[in-house]
Amino acid sequence: MKQIAIFQSDLRVGGIQKSLVNILNEIDYSQCCVDVYLFDDQCFFDVPAHEHLNIRFLPPMPAWNRLVYFEALKRFSRDVTGGKEYDVAVDFSSYRNECAVGAIKARAKKRVMWIHNDVEIKRRNEAKYRVLWHFFKGKLKYYDAFAAVSPGIIEGFRRTTGITDKPILPIPNHIDTGEIFRKVTAKIPFSVDARKLNLCSVGRICHQKGYDILMRDLAEVKRRRQDFHFYLIGDGPDRAALEKQIASLGLSGEVTLLGNQPNPFPYMDQMDGFVLTSRYEGQGMVIWEAKALGLPLYISKNLEIYNPGIVGCSDIPAALAAAEKPAEKRYDPLTAYNAAISEQVRTILEL
Repeated sequence: MKQIAIFQSDLRVGGIQKSLVNILNEIDYSQCCVDVYLFDDQCFFDVPAHEHLNIRFLPPMPAWNRLVYFEALKRFSRDVTGGKEYDVAVDFSSYRNECAVGAIKARAKKRVMWIHNDVEIKRRNEAKYRVLWHFFKGKLKYYDAFAAVSPGIIEGFRRTTGITDKPILPIPNHIDTGEIFRKVTAKIPFSVDARKLNLCSVGRICHQKGYDILMRDLAEVKRRRQDFHFYLIGDGPDRAALEKQIASLGLSGEVTLLGNQPNPFPYMDQMDGFVLTSRYEGQGMVIWEAKALGLPLYISKNLEIYNPGIVGCSDIPAALAAAEKPAEKRYDPLTAYNAAISEQVRTILEL
């Protein structure tokens, strides 16, 4: 039996967290034992139960550790696994120092980091991330291989890090369509106006996701048509600013913020299309969840590089202004897509 250690900051709301849960649901536990180390005991997602899957909660490092050079943290940190030997140790977070120290200090034959974002563009766009990168970039040399959630982020990662001699395997986010199709039937106290073109998006309300861009696009759509409504499922640090923008653009009657929903799928299932205008992504798992539900996709052209096979729109306002309600929506189990991902996960974990 292979012994696998996975280090992740938490299982709160988020695409990274959901991606890990989906992988844990797909792993063949007849081949391995998996220990997942978390630094937060509050879980938003349901974690699979299996005798060969162990969830271990550990105390997080104090917040100031993010402003300490990684070499110093590594030197003065201990092996949180208690000396257990592993075949592979995975830093699934790629952001938090606790996860990096855990994977690097563990007694493992191979160390892997998951890359969830376009770090080249993220560093260019976010001052906070540039500061954090300055302190934690020293950890990168300790990994033997990397998993990138889309092929579109690999070259930017190599340019930013200078890492050219280590394998980077593209492993898109697994989509648990079985879970989606089970949960979509849940009854919810929500319904849309069937006379309108109902659109949605799902994600954290923050700079990266570009919902401020989308609101400007929707204001342009409103000048061309009034028979639409947009629903945003999610929350985040920029919510107050987004609410102010919605009011200033006169979109209060056309945009509804639904907040975080434990089960977004019955909401999405009532929609006529899915919209995303992120400034950048690692992949955009919600795009594929919307595809599984058969929703027409309206994503900005820049997101194509992160989602091979998905065609983006060069003019979102024009596309939405011309959009019609779909005659029918067919669920897509994403069979080939998920099978290829499962094979890549087995490869990097050496299962």
